[in-house]
Amino acid sequence: MITLYGVPGWGSAISELMLTLAKIPYTFIDVDGFDQPGPKRELLKARNPLCQVPTLELENGEIMTETAAIALMVLDRCPDLAPPIGRAERQQFQRLLIWLVANVYPTFTYADYPERWAAEAPEQLKENCIEYRKSLYLWLETQLSAQPYALGREITLLDCYIAVMVTWGPRRPWFEVNTPGLVSVADAVSQRGDLQQVLRDNKLI
Repeated sequence: MITLYGVPGWGSAISELMLTLAKIPYTFIDVDGFDQPGPKRELLKARNPLCQVPTLELENGEIMTETAAIALMVLDRCPDLAPPIGRAERQQFQRLLIWLVANVYPTFTYADYPERWAAEAPEQLKENCIEYRKSLYLWLETQLSAQPYALGREITLLDCYIAVMVTWGPRRPWFEVNTPGLVSVADAVSQRGDLQQVLRDNKLI
């Protein structure tokens, strides 16, 4: 069985949703506090020297990190969680999957720990990152296809990202005003009975 090292409500929630959608069994290990010295950090560091969540230990003992890589691993086992090869939505899925981790994720890396990157002006860096993140979400809103999900009637792994990210900064009230389409996608995901326990465990509903 896969072992997933994560923190409720953090990026590991995306991987939990993906694994659950694909009906891939896993065990969750809570490493809350891993970003500070202590036993949780040492536990995670022994498996991922970068000390990032999510970190997966696969059935064969191999380590898997990076949510986009995890998504591709899940698709190898459950291809139906992305649009079929040959359809235009497939290319859009691939583009947005990488776009999210390449563009949106770094704004959290820098805004959550600004003192690491700009010791002389951490608050300014944090503010700049948050404003830039808002602009990214506004663009993402323009890329949505027919609802209820990001690319139409069928759920994909892309929707797992949106469902979790809408609960992060700048927080749901901002999304409701500025990106109602993203909120609709998140709500559609939260209404799925097969995902509600994971969402509750991560305090996302």
